[in-house]
Amino acid sequence: MPIHGSLFTDFKEEQTTDQFSLQNKKLLKIQMGHGPVMARTGSMVAYRGDVRFENRGSGGVGKFLKQAATGEGVKMMTCSGRGELFVADEAWEIRVMYLENDMISVNGNNIPAFSSSIEWDIHRIRARGAAMTGGLYNVVLRGSGYVAITTKGEPVALDVASAPTFGDARAVVMWTGGVRMDIKVDTGGLKSLVRGGTGETFQMAFGGRGYVLVQPAESVADGGHQSRGRSGGGLSDLLGG
Repeated sequence: MPIHGSLFTDFKEEQTTDQFSLQNKKLLKIQMGHGPVMARTGSMVAYRGDVRFENRGSGGVGKFLKQAATGEGVKMMTCSGRGELFVADEAWEIRVMYLENDMISVNGNNIPAFSSSIEWDIHRIRARGAAMTGGLYNVVLRGSGYVAITTKGEPVALDVASAPTFGDARAVVMWTGGVRMDIKVDTGGLKSLVRGGTGETFQMAFGGRGYVLVQPAESVADGGHQSRGRSGGGLSDLLGG
């Protein structure tokens, strides 16, 4: 007997020729006819056609060594072939942007996919004058192509040129080219006032010109464990040694 209801019309696939397009807030569709893409290992939820996947680990010897030495990294796979690829990341909201000969610096935990034309590398952020047990790691994406990022909830884009800007590194998703980042070390007073005295000893301080994107949640839980239930791939927990 026929199926009654609007399920298949309400959630019908959106048709587009763009390489990256959102099917909804939490599901990304990639048209493979535009060329290979890099996607987070395990982010594929469906595909149609002849799509092939090659595990690249952290990608390249330098990135692999950084991951092996630090436990951090971004496990990526190369996706190629023909058809459509559908990518998601534990129902987090996805944002799509196009870089045109530009760069962004992103928390590695917030990168589900990007065009293979984009160059990428894992960078360590050091706190001057302070020892950091885990360190900070982010991913620099540079060049031209599509980039998808995830946020937990709707983020805010802060213009750092308007005033000195600071953020909890576990909530900062990304910042644009032209933004300068440093680590602000709390000397004792701030941690008793911020977030009910939870002890944010380090903050990220931003200057220059551009935007910082901050999500309304921390992507790393206390103790350095990923709150999404996976380890590595993002900014480490900020605890002084």
